[in-house]
Amino acid sequence: MQHKVELCGVNTSKLKVLKNEETQALLRRAKAGDRQAREELISGNLRLVLSVIQRFTNRGENADDLFQVGCIGLIKAIDNFNVDLDVKFSTYGVPMIVGEIRRYLRDNSTMRVSRSMRDTAYRILQAKEAYMAQHQREPTVEEVAELLGLKREEVVFALDAILEPVSLYDPIYSDSGDAICVMDQVKDKKNTDESWLERIALKEAMGHLSEREQKILRMRFFQGKTQMEVSNEIGISQAQVSRLEKNALRQIRKEL
Repeated sequence: MQHKVELCGVNTSKLKVLKNEETQALLRRAKAGDRQAREELISGNLRLVLSVIQRFTNRGENADDLFQVGCIGLIKAIDNFNVDLDVKFSTYGVPMIVGEIRRYLRDNSTMRVSRSMRDTAYRILQAKEAYMAQHQREPTVEEVAELLGLKREEVVFALDAILEPVSLYDPIYSDSGDAICVMDQVKDKKNTDESWLERIALKEAMGHLSEREQKILRMRFFQGKTQMEVSNEIGISQAQVSRLEKNALRQIRKEL
């Protein structure tokens, strides 16, 4: 998608970009019924659509389809934009385009969401669009919950349920070098630097124990065997196993 020049018959390398003043003037003319101004607004903001669909790369979706869906969101934004409010068109247009694409991806998703949860999500999305049309900004979760008489948690759960899954290999940033993917930003609580150091230290400490002591600790704490099972396998009494185990643990704690 990033290297595709033509989308839906449009040469994206030659898309024009309107200045803010030009956009505002065209919006006022379009609101007054000037269809030519509306067409100029659409063609002059296609680069905005192109920039939005870059967020949805690596999802296996056809670039032309996403571009068409994004254009629908752009047209909705143009038709519903309030020229009387001091808001840049892109501030209102981008969420509208993103919302239209997410709706398309949700409806074509292989994931199955319960009908009641989906209906709640649709109500929330409709309420968000109505709020944006009136205030020219996205509402907060609390504002949506208050509008629909729902709990904040219900709004969050419903929206999360219809989100398109994200691949761990989706790039989130690239600056003329290796791209940073989602997996690079996911925290791993198990394999931290501290845990690696602890494992190395533990391995070194166990290396100072006798072979019998190492075997007892492996059987007890890595294989989950009881002292009686260890004594039967090694051929010593349970009391000896207990004594060797305690001495080994004491020595490890001292070294750590």
